[in-house]
Amino acid sequence: MDPKIKLMFLDEHAAEGAARYGVSQKELNFIGGFQNFIYSYNRDELKYILRFTPSTLRTSEGLEAEVDWIRYLSENGISVSEPISSVNGEYCERVQGNTMDFYVTSFKHAAGRKIGYPECLGNSILYEECGRITGRLHELAKLYNPTIAKRHSWEFNEYLLRAKDYLPSELRPILFALDELKAQLASLPVSADNFGLIHGDINVGNFTVDESGRLTLFDFDECQYSWYVEDIAIQLYYLLYVFGEDSKSERKDQYELFIRHFELGYTEHGRRMPDSWKDQLKLFLKLREIIVVVGMHRSWDLSKPDDWTRDFLQDSIMRITKGISLIDEF
Repeated sequence: MDPKIKLMFLDEHAAEGAARYGVSQKELNFIGGFQNFIYSYNRDELKYILRFTPSTLRTSEGLEAEVDWIRYLSENGISVSEPISSVNGEYCERVQGNTMDFYVTSFKHAAGRKIGYPECLGNSILYEECGRITGRLHELAKLYNPTIAKRHSWEFNEYLLRAKDYLPSELRPILFALDELKAQLASLPVSADNFGLIHGDINVGNFTVDESGRLTLFDFDECQYSWYVEDIAIQLYYLLYVFGEDSKSERKDQYELFIRHFELGYTEHGRRMPDSWKDQLKLFLKLREIIVVVGMHRSWDLSKPDDWTRDFLQDSIMRITKGISLIDEF
């Protein structure tokens, strides 16, 4: 989160937002958040999420479109963290501030538990389930016709639009690499079979797993119109980036295991993988790497990074400026 925005979010915003959903501020438990301020609360023995989104990052139309997309997926059998309405019957409330407003949304807490590192690594059952839910989501995206404002498309991603604002001057070469990559992406074929509304940030931090192995997706904050391959590349990126340059063989094994089992799940019931998806993975892995580096410079204090962060940034910046992806050497 931008440090300036953190200073602008006050207790009074949390109190008013909570009241819009029939709870008091003392019932809120702060969880954290990367772009938003996230709280949990309980009602009738059930757990819910209360999310505050800075108006500088999102519009009310964009949030309403996000909620509409989630509700559509839920109504069609995808397990998601469902949005709930406020006491006024609204799915998005606006809390006014002196210098900045905040949009408030609430969701049912996702059932199950999170799977973190290293449990998610080498987990073929998980990868197949990831493929299954992603394939079903893309299948539904092809049939989705929103009646309200649409979500933005990939080129209007905040990290891409404001990369030059967040990166220090010595990392300007990343901007050149980004411009080149955007031109390559803009030349990709666009059709109803390969391009539509995606989740935009499927990773082990944004889903839970129940006892049967079923996934529940949440955090659709980055949903956007893009190539379906991007949803696949994002999942792959977060399973590969933890391996440093001295662990390329482990990275290769992880890549091959994920691809094999993800495809099994995705193609279940006759679904087809997007055209040229394996060839396009490299492009979207590069895109995700840039977004991650930009996001770290926006939200983290990198003046004294720990060893892992320092090495990660060094490796990432090298790959970005040389125009290579995590799987180019396989």
